[in-house]
Amino acid sequence: MDFKNFYKSLFLLILFFSASSLFAQTTVITGTVTDASNKQTLPYVAVSFTGTTIGVPTDNNGKYRLSTTNATLKQIKISFLGYKDAFLSVEPGKEQVINVKLFPSAKQLNEVVIKSGKKPKYRNKDNPAVELIRQVIENKPKNRPEAYDYVEYREYDKMMFGFINVSAAFSDRKFFKKYKFIIDNRDSSILPGKSILPVYLDEKLSQNYYRKNPEKKREVILGQRGVNFGPAVDNEGVKQYFKHLYNNVDIYDNDIFLITSQFLSPISNNSPNYYKFFITDTITDAKNQKLVELSFTPRNSNDVLFEGMIYITLDGNYAVQKAVLKINKHININFIRSMEVDLDFEQNPDNRYHLSRSNTIAEFGATKKEGKSGLLGMRTITYKNYVVNHPRPDTAYTKQSEESTDEAKSRPASFWEHNRLDTLTTAESKVYKNVDSLRNMPSYKRTVDIATLLLAGYKGFGKFEIGPANTFYSFNPVEGLRLRIGGRTTPELSKRYYFETYAAYGFKDEKWKYFLSATYSLNNKSIYKFPQNYIRVSYQKDTKIPGANLQFVQEDNFLLSFKRGTNDKYLYNDFYRLDYVHELESHLSFSGGFKNWRQSPAGSLYFNNTINGQPNSINALTTTELTGSIRWSPHEEFYQGKIYRVPIPNKYPTLELDYAAGVKNLFNGQYNYQKLDFRIDKRLYLSQLGYSDISLAAGKIFGTVPFPLLTIHQANQTYAYDIDSYNLMNFMEFVSDHYESFRIDHHFGGFFFNKVPLLKKLKWREVFSAKVLYGGLTDRNNPALHPSLYQFPVDDKGVPLTYTLDRTPYVEGSVGIENIFKFIRIDYVRRFNYLDHPDVPRDGIRVRVKFDF
Repeated sequence: MDFKNFYKSLFLLILFFSASSLFAQTTVITGTVTDASNKQTLPYVAVSFTGTTIGVPTDNNGKYRLSTTNATLKQIKISFLGYKDAFLSVEPGKEQVINVKLFPSAKQLNEVVIKSGKKPKYRNKDNPAVELIRQVIENKPKNRPEAYDYVEYREYDKMMFGFINVSAAFSDRKFFKKYKFIIDNRDSSILPGKSILPVYLDEKLSQNYYRKNPEKKREVILGQRGVNFGPAVDNEGVKQYFKHLYNNVDIYDNDIFLITSQFLSPISNNSPNYYKFFITDTITDAKNQKLVELSFTPRNSNDVLFEGMIYITLDGNYAVQKAVLKINKHININFIRSMEVDLDFEQNPDNRYHLSRSNTIAEFGATKKEGKSGLLGMRTITYKNYVVNHPRPDTAYTKQSEESTDEAKSRPASFWEHNRLDTLTTAESKVYKNVDSLRNMPSYKRTVDIATLLLAGYKGFGKFEIGPANTFYSFNPVEGLRLRIGGRTTPELSKRYYFETYAAYGFKDEKWKYFLSATYSLNNKSIYKFPQNYIRVSYQKDTKIPGANLQFVQEDNFLLSFKRGTNDKYLYNDFYRLDYVHELESHLSFSGGFKNWRQSPAGSLYFNNTINGQPNSINALTTTELTGSIRWSPHEEFYQGKIYRVPIPNKYPTLELDYAAGVKNLFNGQYNYQKLDFRIDKRLYLSQLGYSDISLAAGKIFGTVPFPLLTIHQANQTYAYDIDSYNLMNFMEFVSDHYESFRIDHHFGGFFFNKVPLLKKLKWREVFSAKVLYGGLTDRNNPALHPSLYQFPVDDKGVPLTYTLDRTPYVEGSVGIENIFKFIRIDYVRRFNYLDHPDVPRDGIRVRVKFDF
């Protein structure tokens, strides 16, 4: 359920506008361009409206689609090197098909040798286009900015999102008249042929410094400005996610990350294995420098690859002087109708080239059908004032303590007018004021309130909100029907003090459960915002399944009430806690705390041991712990939801070390022990082979403890596929006092299915996972050797239900298909050993819901 809140909000808005939009009259022309002499299709032919810059190239099959809302354009021009230009009339405001035959401009030989009716097979061998691209690849290192010892430049970054083709008649409808000031703010100059209604804008101006040896990078933010949709929306998280979709594009990288997908660069080291290259023209730029126009297209149209053109210098450096990167309509990416990246380069004094402007524009929609309403996003980055090989003092490359981002965020409008490296359109310049006015409208607040209840599960009442709604009703074998009501305060009450509570009642066990916490923010910022710095005291009395720790959700979520097998071993827990959390801007975080924990068996679970040869029943186990944790997640970004943070994946690892010490006789604590747990998570990008989410973990307990305090390995008896749990392991099936684990969840992204004709149309994607768990129990914690320790549970026939791992690791794996109906993943999961344990499944089908591109 990754990016759950954000995706649902995004598509709610898209569908909202889809239902009622009226579209402007558009001229749409489609067709195929062929060679008149041999009837073969011609790729990369330029098709444009005569006298304008509105045009498109034909694709690899000679097909094109051209559109405009300008009713005065009545003629198109078709031109291609080596062929005569063609001029054809079109009918404005209509959809029409115009197929074109181009005639060669040079005389043809009278003798023609016909070998076959098939097109000549494309080959890399003896292909001058491929030889040229290999020269570009060979010279990549010296054409990157990092080739210089010192580089500095100013950067202006603008991100805009808007709705497409919202008709003027839309604002005249009775319900939407109050929003007329927003709906009428349309712009047809941003993208030729489309009317854009901007609703989101973010700007950043920065000065950047780079030093090669020792390598240092520093960004000084001079100004930052963005729209604010109100406290119900994590505005900073929205910005981070949008920039995650529109990453900086460096064509010299082997892989380019865009729209949560990894594209292979056309000048990647192995690009000739995935792309077809064609030399389509030779031109001369404004400085009389000769450039080769090199066109390229994917060998497989479903693969995550670009098509387009790059312009290469012939000065011996083989540098990229300009690039146009597009995607085709068959690509295996959801909700993207079109995307184009335009890269422009300028010449340095030493005649090398640096990136001067990057413009990424993409059109989103619930379907890929053209002409429907949707969303358009554009990120434009402008680079100016390049200085190379000019050393600065060491302080220029190191972040200074006096730098203040708060000052950069409060720049007046006059600052932006004088310092922008680009211009805003008239419609863009009105976005800030329009969103501010919208945010203060009662109807907008009501709409956000309803959306927050439906999507996040909370109903706001100003200083207090009730939720989450999906926990109001649930059931389990111990409590039977369980009803719960709860809520928490909001920053409207205070940015320093926060309170949260809930009460629940089980109709079968006839017991009340409740929770109460009070939090004090030490940095006078919301405790839900980064960086967190707070102290919290809390008390909780509730049930818990031993070993269950489901990601992002509460155990009393209604959907998790449905479980396989026997799951009636519960705990009644009483927690008294004191927690301190401190996050640093570097994404290094610390936490510490105190916990007094009383756990009593519930359901069919029991605590028994033997004292002086006699069986003994234990009502409760009390533990007092001192805890500490350190976590480092460099460059971490996330969207802050109402209940939890949703991390935005990147290539950097996350490391966490947790420590706990049990203290005997402190607040009735019964055991002395120490516990260490370490975990590292990393997403590994493998270019066209997709990506892997890898996790390594290890832990050890020092001391003698009863089995409820051992590591109870994380099982999952629901029918949902849980990434972090063992999906065919029963609750409480395995315990250890030392363990090591490995998990890999690999997503191929359609690498194999894209090559199968019947499957490529479905756009399904392959996925597999493997989970390996080593562990064991030392003699000091083995109840078979020490009867005074709690005995492992057995069923009513005396068959053991809880085990330790021997020298053989627990192994389970799965193969699956994701992107079914664009959001469903189905896995066939197989358990490979320990199959002699009672009531364990050998295999099973599990489902996961995931919204992704």
